[in-house]
Amino acid sequence: MKNILVTGSAGQIGSELIPELRKRYGHDHVVAGIRKTRPPREVLESGPVETVDITDRNRIYQAVKKYRIDTIYNLAALLSVVGESRPLDAWHVGVDGLLNVLEVARECRCSVFTPSSIGVFGLSTPLDDTPQDTIQRPRTIYGISKVAGELLSDYYFERYRVDTRSVRYPGIISNVTPPGGGTTDYAVEIFYAALKEKKYACPLKPGTYLDMMYMPDCIEAAIRLMEADPSRFKHRNSFNVTAMSFAPEIIEAEIRKHIPEFRLDYRVEPVKQKIAESWPNRMDDSCAREEWGWNPKYDLAMTTRDMLTVLSHRKETGTL
Repeated sequence: MKNILVTGSAGQIGSELIPELRKRYGHDHVVAGIRKTRPPREVLESGPVETVDITDRNRIYQAVKKYRIDTIYNLAALLSVVGESRPLDAWHVGVDGLLNVLEVARECRCSVFTPSSIGVFGLSTPLDDTPQDTIQRPRTIYGISKVAGELLSDYYFERYRVDTRSVRYPGIISNVTPPGGGTTDYAVEIFYAALKEKKYACPLKPGTYLDMMYMPDCIEAAIRLMEADPSRFKHRNSFNVTAMSFAPEIIEAEIRKHIPEFRLDYRVEPVKQKIAESWPNRMDDSCAREEWGWNPKYDLAMTTRDMLTVLSHRKETGTL
């Protein structure tokens, strides 16, 4: 039975990863690491919670020793748009914090999952069918820190045999926790706006394609990779993964199949648009499919239907 520590447990992914991990491995075996932001009640009440700041190596070490941790899901990060306003903080959390996690993992013999991102790519990367192995010249501090994280994770595997693994996530669509300042946030906000106001002002131009993934697939990717037989790996840090790719007008058309009166306007935000244009239209995730069986279940139609069903219920019950 694994003993797992999740850092960044109040974030978009952590809030939904922890309940699934507790369901699979036992509630007492998954520790929610929190810093300042409180995670959802389900996370707080369904298992152990510990104050863990990844910029403080000693706090990580104490938690790992206290709960006999053997696996760390290191989710703490500042997302792309927030990172551009706080670049030193983004580096401190994304790189210095990761180094702390890796050092504790080396000393205590833990496996480590640290998500990377489509943000590691840039304008010199092929935008269509972006290869697993290609040039990475990001334009944001978020992307730069993620490239550094991939390299550090590979270094700790090659030098110290720390079992490091990661995926390059696309934009994540969720109906539980609001997005936290990323370039792809519009793909979540648009569903709330469609139900509440029947209109949405999109911060990206029409024709801006980006990779996306629904949260159930996001969670499955992390757990499946950590459970995979590493003897099949040719890569570790980090695997391209995706489930769908669309532009704003395409998701608008899908939503209008359910809410015909919905309309999309455009109020382009230059910072977000510039970042989006430097990211892939669609990644090639064939290596993840071949090396550990990656196979997403949700396309845009299924995601839209499920998002609107869940959010409509919350609206009717006054919890939206």
